[in-house]
Amino acid sequence: MMGSEMRKSVVAFVLLLFISSGLIAQKKSFTIEEAVIDSYFALQPENLTQLKWIPDTYEYSFIDNSSGKPILVKNRADSGKLIELTTLDDLKIKIATLGLTQVSRFPNLTWYKTNEFYFWQDKNLLSYNVDNKNLTIINKIPDDSGDFQLAPNNKYVAFTEKNNLFLSLDNDKTKQITFDTNENILNGQSVHRNEFGISGGIFWSPNSNYIAFYKMDQSMVTDYPILDVSTTPATVNMIKYPMVGQKSHEVKIAIYNVATGDAVFLKTGEPKDQYLTNISWDPREKFIYVAHLNRDQNHMRFIKYDITTGEQVKVLFEEKSDKYVEPMTPAFFIPTSDNEFLWLTRRDGWNHFYLYNTDGKLIKQVTSGNWEVIDFVGFDYKGEKVYFMSNIDEIPGRHLYSADLKSGDIKKLTDKPGTHRVRMSSNGKLFLDNHNSFDIPRTINIIDDKGEIQRVLLQAEDPIADYARGETKIFTIKGENNMDLYCRMITPPDFDENRKYPVIVYVYGGPHSQGVLNTWPFGRYDFWFMLMAQKGYIIFEIDNRGTANRGLEFEQATFRHLGTVEVDDQMRGVNYLKTLSYVDPNRFGVYGWSYGGFLAGSLMLRTNGTFKVAVGGGTVVDWKYYEIMYGERYMDTPESNPEGYAESSLLSYVENLSGKYLMVHGTSDPTVVWQNDLVFCKKAVTLNKPLDYFPYVDHKHGVRGTDTIHLYTKITNYFLDNL
Repeated sequence: MMGSEMRKSVVAFVLLLFISSGLIAQKKSFTIEEAVIDSYFALQPENLTQLKWIPDTYEYSFIDNSSGKPILVKNRADSGKLIELTTLDDLKIKIATLGLTQVSRFPNLTWYKTNEFYFWQDKNLLSYNVDNKNLTIINKIPDDSGDFQLAPNNKYVAFTEKNNLFLSLDNDKTKQITFDTNENILNGQSVHRNEFGISGGIFWSPNSNYIAFYKMDQSMVTDYPILDVSTTPATVNMIKYPMVGQKSHEVKIAIYNVATGDAVFLKTGEPKDQYLTNISWDPREKFIYVAHLNRDQNHMRFIKYDITTGEQVKVLFEEKSDKYVEPMTPAFFIPTSDNEFLWLTRRDGWNHFYLYNTDGKLIKQVTSGNWEVIDFVGFDYKGEKVYFMSNIDEIPGRHLYSADLKSGDIKKLTDKPGTHRVRMSSNGKLFLDNHNSFDIPRTINIIDDKGEIQRVLLQAEDPIADYARGETKIFTIKGENNMDLYCRMITPPDFDENRKYPVIVYVYGGPHSQGVLNTWPFGRYDFWFMLMAQKGYIIFEIDNRGTANRGLEFEQATFRHLGTVEVDDQMRGVNYLKTLSYVDPNRFGVYGWSYGGFLAGSLMLRTNGTFKVAVGGGTVVDWKYYEIMYGERYMDTPESNPEGYAESSLLSYVENLSGKYLMVHGTSDPTVVWQNDLVFCKKAVTLNKPLDYFPYVDHKHGVRGTDTIHLYTKITNYFLDNL
């Protein structure tokens, strides 16, 4: 037998051999393919696919893949074992029997009864009964239809074909609702370019007896050319793109009676270029409520309409601002009352709930304080509490809270730091809590209405444990008037305080954004940050004024002068970094897309050579080339704010360009039109300034699919070669 000391010597020698020969596995580095493709799928933490509550029960369902064959299962929230409901193989057989195109995975299913769920396949609405295993076709719409919306009765479907609206009552009975031959008049489609929380143009009444829908006339809006190079010769596709200061489209709202086939237009009045949004149905289907916003977007009126006559019944309340008013959600009616609702507004400077009755009387402000309600979740079954997501106790986090409608008492229901996403059961007593943070890949718990964990469903392992990762930390620095500015920093895996590191500042920084969040890495940006950290860069991000969830004063600080306040705050971050011994003050780069592309260009051109390298994608070069709804909200019109437009425009600073600047843009971008980059390129040439440029042909506002590999290879190499 070997002695103890001899055994230790042998083990040490063997370990030395393994190390010297590279046989001990080293931490892996991310590839570009992993960063931009696998970051959404293969490298994400384990999840419970399609985890959903089954209505009117304490049961939940999900797709179980543990056996290698997908199975839809259910379980009780409190106890019990998994019960198989159906397999993917069985569903495929039944779909084939109906003669429909086969599926490769479980379709996105929605429970609408305790024993039935529906899903769409080949524009067929299918229902599956888990008791008798029958799959039936509930309804069918044409293959070329779009914008389809299922009624609350889970039978009727409203849909569009080209520019008209149709209604399918069942497989054999379809009604045409509108008959417009002018292709510039659109029915049932989204309006106002999806601003003000709008994401569609069809609004079913609670009992499926009526359809409210938008009718938009855009014949007065300027045509804008999108070049299509796939044809020989190239052709031009015209889109309607209302630029700031120009003619806007005109919108009406119609109410269609399903039983009679009659339609009534709401008498929304003048001016015709007002914005109509936040459509809210009365639970009794007698009235409908619409937020009217003027073209200047500084005066909102919430108006009650009679659906049978289209007449205005009453202006319930108004909101005005010297900057802008931005209604984003409909009224949330209390489930136990037909005449009381919650309105979510920032009228006191913070996003809060206000309780109103349908006569327009303000009953009370339900929530208050220097914090924001971020999302409405739902009510308890008694209509006594409202549940919502907020960042009251953790600005970079998301937590579930309840508010008592009578007392206003607030209770926090999630406690682990990080980001929580919840699904509420139909009775409002239980929640599926999907949680993650920098340190926790994913946990899924069932919690009750007191915040107590009733069951642990999943504790995911770290899917990137084998990869080299640096430290990620969130901290604050002081901004103007001693305000906190939240920052995120990622350091290289082999970080050494005695070295000097270059810094890549990532920036978006625009309205409705919050980049510094306590979340597990997800998607191409987070994984590309880790990839660049592996290559020896510090990654830095700061949420400047103008971003969301910090109150109205914080957000509106950029009004009429986009780019100026943001640059000031970003430079506070840069100046802080320069105080750190391990930061190389001469090697700063910046990268951003869309609004971030605008700020990346602003930082490159307006900070006296602070940044050595910049990459801007989908860049807003001059806000006079942007669309009305967004552009005029934050900048007013070029005629009323010429100084602000000139100050914001990157064209005003091209002469300052001295470093390495790469601009990329999709040539078919309908959001930030290509003209932005082209006028910048022209001025750079005129001034003989260095500029690198790459167009992504046929791509829209973002580069999608496998072409992202080319894009991020180019961006990565641009920083490696120049910073």
